[in-house]
Amino acid sequence: MRAATTTRADVQKGEVIFQGVRSPYLASGDRQSEEAVVFLHGNPGSSEDWRDLLGRVGAFARAVAPDMPGFGQADKPEDFNYTVEGYARHLDGILGHLGIERAHLVLHDFGGPWGLTWAAQHPQRLASVALINIGIMPGYRWHSLARIWRTPILGELFQATTTRFGFGFLIQRSSPRGLPRATVDRMYRDLDWGTKRAVLRLYRATDNPGRMADVLGPLFRQLDVPALVIWGAADPFVPVHFAERQRAFFPRAQIVILEESGHWPFADDPEAVAGALIPFLQKQTQ
Repeated sequence: MRAATTTRADVQKGEVIFQGVRSPYLASGDRQSEEAVVFLHGNPGSSEDWRDLLGRVGAFARAVAPDMPGFGQADKPEDFNYTVEGYARHLDGILGHLGIERAHLVLHDFGGPWGLTWAAQHPQRLASVALINIGIMPGYRWHSLARIWRTPILGELFQATTTRFGFGFLIQRSSPRGLPRATVDRMYRDLDWGTKRAVLRLYRATDNPGRMADVLGPLFRQLDVPALVIWGAADPFVPVHFAERQRAFFPRAQIVILEESGHWPFADDPEAVAGALIPFLQKQTQ
């Protein structure tokens, strides 16, 4: 693994309004470029997950990270289409507004289904993909929290009774290293009722992600885009054995396993993630 550059560009804020729904975003690098590295967070997450990596990428390429509807500081309307397809459509609106024609996707958690669905709809616009603890996962089964969120009434009760202590306990269990307190505090601050409602609707509207393999697998195998897979081996939500399986769909995939990391490796071991991701993106964008 090559050392990541320590050079950083400024990270700036902006916002996009698509079909009446506002998505703030963080950006770095040349804003006029039609090619960009696009970071997509998952649940719970926001553009702030990527601030450090955005600055590093901005030193050599355009980089963008939006807050997707229902998360972070984005709008959280009751009538948004909280489905994978709805998020893929919103992502396309963001990219259109920003003038991004080709994307190097960096995806984590539910950002995986959102980004891969968008890419399947616009394969000519996909330049490369980096998958962080997510991918195309045949045979995947929902983790215990997802099963709670997908259950009517039980999910609402769980969300209504979530405290800062309980939230922090669950998040910290996801990583042997533990996540920085500031990261957990930020996640909890963003976890208002709008986000909790978005989580319930998204999980209930999503078939088991394992079925994505049948729909998307053949397409990505044929596209054979450059791919990087980074996986925290201790992830309790998405088992590490899915990392190696990504080669069935991304034949050229480079796979990096971080043995002491969990579900958020960019938070619990940022230098290791940057050490793999930055050289990969430098190669793809040169």
